[in-house]
Amino acid sequence: MTSLANAIEIVTRALTLIILADVLVGYFLDAFHPIRQFLDSIVQPFLAPIRKLLPSGGGLDFSPLVLFFLVEMAGTVIVGILV
Repeated sequence: MTSLANAIEIVTRALTLIILADVLVGYFLDAFHPIRQFLDSIVQPFLAPIRKLLPSGGGLDFSPLVLFFLVEMAGTVIVGILV
């Protein structure tokens, strides 16, 4: 595997962990907590376009799940092309 493919795989894993952390922290921390604001500043720019496209889920937000799958698929495709 090339070093570029390794780097992309690391970024993909890091982003998926940040998405998961953002979702979990959203349940426990106040919206103005510094950790939550930091994670939101990373994840929200990716979630905003997805939220515009997804219909309302009865009070449930499925956009992090969609983003998680998109990041995983994009990482797999890009690494597959490089290898």
